[in-house]
Amino acid sequence: MTTTDSSPDTRWMAVVGRDAKADFVFGVSSTGVYCRPGCPARTPIRDRVRFFDDAESARSAGFRACRRCRPDGPGSNLSAVEHTRELLDRSPESGGMKGLAAQVGLSPSQLQRRFKTAFGVSPTEYARALRTRRARAALTAGTSVTEALYDAGFGSSRAFYEVVPAALGMTPTQFRGGGAGVEIRYSVFESFLGPLLVGVTNRGVCAVKMGEGELELEDQLRGDFPWAQLTRDDAGLGEVRQAALSLAAGRSGQPELPLDVHGTMFQWLVWRHIQRIPRGRTKTYGQLAGELGRPTAARAVARACATNQVALLIPCHRVVPAAGGEGGYRWGTDRKRRLLEAEAQAEGT
Repeated sequence: MTTTDSSPDTRWMAVVGRDAKADFVFGVSSTGVYCRPGCPARTPIRDRVRFFDDAESARSAGFRACRRCRPDGPGSNLSAVEHTRELLDRSPESGGMKGLAAQVGLSPSQLQRRFKTAFGVSPTEYARALRTRRARAALTAGTSVTEALYDAGFGSSRAFYEVVPAALGMTPTQFRGGGAGVEIRYSVFESFLGPLLVGVTNRGVCAVKMGEGELELEDQLRGDFPWAQLTRDDAGLGEVRQAALSLAAGRSGQPELPLDVHGTMFQWLVWRHIQRIPRGRTKTYGQLAGELGRPTAARAVARACATNQVALLIPCHRVVPAAGGEGGYRWGTDRKRRLLEAEAQAEGT
């Protein structure tokens, strides 16, 4: 039995029947734990049960996750979402949501919600990123734009040019040419953490760097973008400068700024999860790997942190080793410690 009916009686029948496909959680007042309906634990007494649409609602009501069915982690119905990812990995053109959902035994809405909970993106976004990665590899190898778009699975040049430029940070032709013709405006200024550089393309922030002086930071920018046109623009980047200054001091960096950074699908998943870590809080490399459904990929998470080009905007300093301490940081462990302390103080934690 798979139910989409949200009435308490129907949900209770799903709990009694241990329906692993039912898309809700329930809390048990006598234990303070919340579970998925398919949990193997003993069926609770009916009048001690509360129903919630999702794990976040249950946590907000004061319940904690069951250690047996792990209702709030990527392990919840992991076989179905893992099967979906395998299908997409083999063929990003595996069909629409209805076709994918039918193949893994979920409804389209269940698959959408659970896949995004496990991996941080929807199945459609995941497939799009896979096609983009294929296109990036083909363009880097010197394949023509036309060949790259069709080999990657894009059905038309329009679809290709709507998606790929945003992921590459430039047009496909510019990417193939090593970034030639791309203008980067940048600014260097003092912050709580010392000299700071921000770089911006017409699509978003492409670099936030920390160092010991202006010349060092400018050399780093040239090294990263050797074929781009670099223009210093202290006056025109006031909003970006202010956001970076606030973040460097441990405060909110609103407004949220668009990014123009490049990475693999896995790196993007890591970066998106890192952006969700609240200020004043930390997670371990292993925790992030577990949230991504890859519990043995802690080192890969660490490498994704090390390749982050936009310090502060993707707050990799909030990721720490399980053994304790701050751990490594591309911009220096002292800066990482000061950032964490400033954020904790600002949040009162």
